[in-house]
Amino acid sequence: MFRKNWAWAFLGLLALVIRYFAAQNPEKTEELYSRTFFPVIRNVIDLTVSRLPFPTVYLFVLSVLIVFGFFIYYLINKKGWKMKVLFTFRSLFNFLGALIFLFLALWGYNYQRIPIFEQLELSPRPLGQDEIMSEIALTSNILVQLRQNLTQDSAAIQHTIPYSELEEIVRSNMREHLYLLGLNFTGHPRTKLFYPAGFMTRMGILGIYFPFTGESYIDAALHPLEKPFTVAHEMAHSYGVTDEGEANFIGWVICSNSGDPLLQYSGQLRLLRYQLSDLYRINPNLYRQTFSRLNKGIKNDLSAILKNKEEIKPISTELSKRSNDIFLKTQGVKAGVRSYQQLPMLANAWRNRLKGE
Repeated sequence: MFRKNWAWAFLGLLALVIRYFAAQNPEKTEELYSRTFFPVIRNVIDLTVSRLPFPTVYLFVLSVLIVFGFFIYYLINKKGWKMKVLFTFRSLFNFLGALIFLFLALWGYNYQRIPIFEQLELSPRPLGQDEIMSEIALTSNILVQLRQNLTQDSAAIQHTIPYSELEEIVRSNMREHLYLLGLNFTGHPRTKLFYPAGFMTRMGILGIYFPFTGESYIDAALHPLEKPFTVAHEMAHSYGVTDEGEANFIGWVICSNSGDPLLQYSGQLRLLRYQLSDLYRINPNLYRQTFSRLNKGIKNDLSAILKNKEEIKPISTELSKRSNDIFLKTQGVKAGVRSYQQLPMLANAWRNRLKGE
């Protein structure tokens, strides 16, 4: 089929047409795709390829190389330059059509669903300096209490638990606490360590959900205190959450409501980092004063995370940021990469909602 006709190119075009109508009807997309069709995909993947003990993205890359090898073989055997050109164009459009069709069918239509914060009736808004300071004080106080359950000294936490145990703990907490968000997530998604360690960081990312295999991956070189929250973030993607800010929010809700002190600490620590980043943009001097007054153990943990990041330099931070921004915006995420920074606003809105209840 790939060599003889335009079937995959047609399917890719058809998928884009469906995407257009899905974007016009988010309620129907939520009902028919996100809550009906996608859960079936989720469970089928979890019962099959995700059971393999290694990242199946390696098999995807191998498959692409094999397809490319067949393409070169048949191209060489084509007679005349016109046949070669036609075959090249047909193969290219079929390949792109296959990628588009599989991406959208296996996960991508979730970009057209009703935003999670709308389903939760949250009204996030930009926080002023005083509000950010109040939120930082609350988060840091929570962290001080949580850290005492992990260690009794102020030295940076450099080791936690084996990753296999961590993944299972995060997954079980996702199942246990997703009811808080009123979402009908189902499945047994995997978030696997990606090797070689540091590769993803050099590409400018900490983790990724890969729709073509139905798995998510995090960089094996991540600091131990970053891994719990990052796994929760990527598992949110595995359950059909596409917006980066919403995945951050769900990861934070799951971690902060966990009975496991490591998950709680990791989630609140990530929130604090975003809050401090917001404060730095508003008032750098106040940021420095606030950071200096933080608990010594928390400061050491933040410094250890920063040092771990600095040991692996991204190839091009700007290129990675721009490409991710373009991708998110083409999928309908208007904020682009700025959606990552929405966690303090969403956390504040969630806390206010809980106060009201």
